Amino acid sequence: MRYGLVGTGMMGVEHIANLTITPGAVITALADPAEGSLGWARDALSDRASGATAFGSVEALAASGLCDAVIVSSPNYTHRSVLEPLFDAGLHILCEKPLATTLDDCRWIVERADRSDRVFWTAMEYRYMPPAQAFIEEIRNGAIGRLQMLSIREHRFPFLVKVADWNRFNRNTGGTMVEKCCHFFDLMRLITQSEAVRVYCSGAMDVNHVDESYGGERPDIIDNSYTTVDFANGVRAMLDLSMFADGAENQEEITAVGDQARLDVLIPEGALVHSPRVGFRNPKQVTRRVVEVEQAALDAGSHHGSTFYEHQRFNAAVRGSGPVEVTARDGMLAVAIGTAAEISAREKRVVEMKELGF
Repeated sequence: MRYGLVGTGMMGVEHIANLTITPGAVITALADPAEGSLGWARDALSDRASGATAFGSVEALAASGLCDAVIVSSPNYTHRSVLEPLFDAGLHILCEKPLATTLDDCRWIVERADRSDRVFWTAMEYRYMPPAQAFIEEIRNGAIGRLQMLSIREHRFPFLVKVADWNRFNRNTGGTMVEKCCHFFDLMRLITQSEAVRVYCSGAMDVNHVDESYGGERPDIIDNSYTTVDFANGVRAMLDLSMFADGAENQEEITAVGDQARLDVLIPEGALVHSPRVGFRNPKQVTRRVVEVEQAALDAGSHHGSTFYEHQRFNAAVRGSGPVEVTARDGMLAVAIGTAAEISAREKRVVEMKELGF
């Protein structure tokens, strides 16, 4: 299966590393207007680089006939313009999150994907972290009874430096609650099996980037927040985000509480902790197990092996041996919750999802 990559910066290089260990995957084309990024891709490909043709534009790659599928990992604000020639060329597409930076662009992408007979897959890597997958499976199998509360904590490092510092401004990223947190809003939808009805977010830029200036302009991206999401089925979910907590032992901690038990997953530790209800002052019955991840998958990226497993599922869908698991609509709905959170943080109010047309 012949792959092209559009956008060969940090995430593009991670996709390259994972494709090189995906059976049957051959990288045939690269597109990026930045020569430095193309250089990173050539370095990542090593001796395979001789077989990959480099293009300065996505239009040229789309017209080349060299690809069966294309991975889009260009900056967020370029996604709609990048996707148009790829849709027109009838290619299978895996598009990095967030789907787009505006809901209008998301709706356009969903409409084009619905009209296509090719696979369109929104890259939501966090679904494919093996400990997170085991966590979701246990909830689905009744390990906690009826789910009522879901909380996600990500305490991590600040946003990394990107080409031309594009990720320092909301206009380019959609805002932190879209750029970073669409992963978690997607997990909320997946775990609750319901849709958001209202969102409240309290967040600000308090620590990171406050002394930075780009062309005389100060960054405006949130670096910490609390977000509460009410779902239609009555489940409440919360996201606790800090992007100046890089010393934390676990970057992600997810907790689901049902009417019979609580379940936690800790990443990268990989631990699943099950705590059934026992009644007041009775002995605890906590059990703990660690979900292992293949070392090759861990070595191929910085998302706890998830990019590798995601690629195996996407590859299967393209070959007709598996379903599309993360649709363009899934990508749009995650952006919608993030957009509501951005509005809520700025305007300091609850946002009803119906205000955004959902």
